[in-house]
Amino acid sequence: MLSAMFFAMLSTMMGLSFARPGFFNELEEHLAVESEPKVRSEAIRRLLEVFGMEDPPAALGHKQPPQYMLDLYNTIADVDGVTKDPTLLEGNTVRSFFDKLHSERIEYLFNMSTVAKSEKILTAELHLFKLRPKTSIVLNRHHFCQVSVYQVLDSSKKNVSQGKKLLSSRLVPIHSTGWEVFTITQAVRSWMSDEGSNLGLLVSVRTLAGSQMDLKMVRFASGRDHHHSKQPMLVLFTDDGRRAASLEATSKGSDVSPGGSSQPLPSVPASRRSSRSVDYDERGEKMACQRQPLYVDFEEIGWSGWIVSPKGYNAYHCKGSCIFPLSQNMRPTNHAIVQSIINTLKLNKGIQTPCCVPDKLYSISLLYFDDDENVVLKQYDDMVAGSCGCR
Repeated sequence: MLSAMFFAMLSTMMGLSFARPGFFNELEEHLAVESEPKVRSEAIRRLLEVFGMEDPPAALGHKQPPQYMLDLYNTIADVDGVTKDPTLLEGNTVRSFFDKLHSERIEYLFNMSTVAKSEKILTAELHLFKLRPKTSIVLNRHHFCQVSVYQVLDSSKKNVSQGKKLLSSRLVPIHSTGWEVFTITQAVRSWMSDEGSNLGLLVSVRTLAGSQMDLKMVRFASGRDHHHSKQPMLVLFTDDGRRAASLEATSKGSDVSPGGSSQPLPSVPASRRSSRSVDYDERGEKMACQRQPLYVDFEEIGWSGWIVSPKGYNAYHCKGSCIFPLSQNMRPTNHAIVQSIINTLKLNKGIQTPCCVPDKLYSISLLYFDDDENVVLKQYDDMVAGSCGCR
């Protein structure tokens, strides 16, 4: 009985095969097409891990980023997003936050819920845009005013000394206009350790004698009444620890990805894979190890809605052969030279030629919107192959 069933199944399969010679190929193609969305989804997830994210921020259209953040980005990165000098930036992350209160008084509140608890707070700055005095009648003795920034400790007592804590204070010219920056690192660190303690900031403007200054004479732009380019802003310089974690993983010989996953990407059936490219030039000769372009287009990936700059970058890749004899322009290590000699002399079986790999890597800087419409500037290490060598 079992034998009859087996032969029946076998004859059915053979009949399908003979009737449709491409049946199994079509089935393989179908499985490949089905797996491609999963592969793409997993690949995008891995790319997000490289950028330290779990999910891409929501696309926010054409919201204008603060000019300060644009200027900072242009200072530390070139037109391709490659970081000019990693030491120019304190830490590896800069965040900007807009005031949430929009109060008529000089008080501000910033929502920092998007900052991870693990981030190390390096410096926090309050940026206020000082407007020209409304009144033209200013006594000669009033050339400067004392501007003080306080951390609110008790909302019900913020007008008395017990309800607030002095963070920064200095003299400001009354007739000046432009950005004034106050360091408030101490307050932000306390807010990060206890989120409920974030009751905002209060700014006091007084004469040199200590009396309250007329607010028509000394004015700061607010988010409610003035252009977005002059909105009060909190700028936060932090380090998210990615560089230290990467160095530690490298020292331990770990191949775990930045997100902590070491699972391989889902495989695509062999019929859908492109054959491995052979390192030959246009003349059919073997190409020596060298750097080749590899452009990463954020629009093609679907990230153009939240990334401000760059629109993409050239990561480059290394391609070519490391065959004997290795010239100095291949930048070989002594180990690579010895390996190529052993391979050429065939002294040991299974010894391959050295590999063409990046021997110098550069970082890139990314300017983007987060889920709360804050603009973030992040620096990512080892993103661009600066040069290639035989290893």
